Amino acid sequence: MDAKVVWKGRMSFTGSADSGFEVGLGTDPGVGGDNDGLRPMELIAIGLAGCTAMDVISILQKKRQDVISFETRVHAERASDHPKVFTHVLVEYLIEGHGVEAAAVERAIELSSTKYCPAQAMLEKACQIEHSYVIKEA
Repeated sequence: MDAKVVWKGRMSFTGSADSGFEVGLGTDPGVGGDNDGLRPMELIAIGLAGCTAMDVISILQKKRQDVISFETRVHAERASDHPKVFTHVLVEYLIEGHGVEAAAVERAIELSSTKYCPAQAMLEKACQIEHSYVIKEA
């Protein structure tokens, strides 16, 4: 995989990778930015959320769980001193459906966290990652 960022001026960049899609990166005016794009650490959190979400929904579909709404949230705590790395991450899965089984959700989360999600495998080497889920009956 190859990725790049192209400087647009001040603290603004456009990022892209092999897929060809682009994303704007920026920062807060307090550090010289124009507040015109996602922060790099936000992209890491989004990457984790997306990576595990794709695993979990795919596994739930294979287990024939009737999911009608699915959301994955990442709550990341950061160190107060530079380089302000993630120190603790909570990944929260919000599932709505008809008769969705807790055991199926737990197994899907386990498989994502231990076998399939490369973002999680990398980040857990740097910080603690916890998981929680909520199942809502539709």
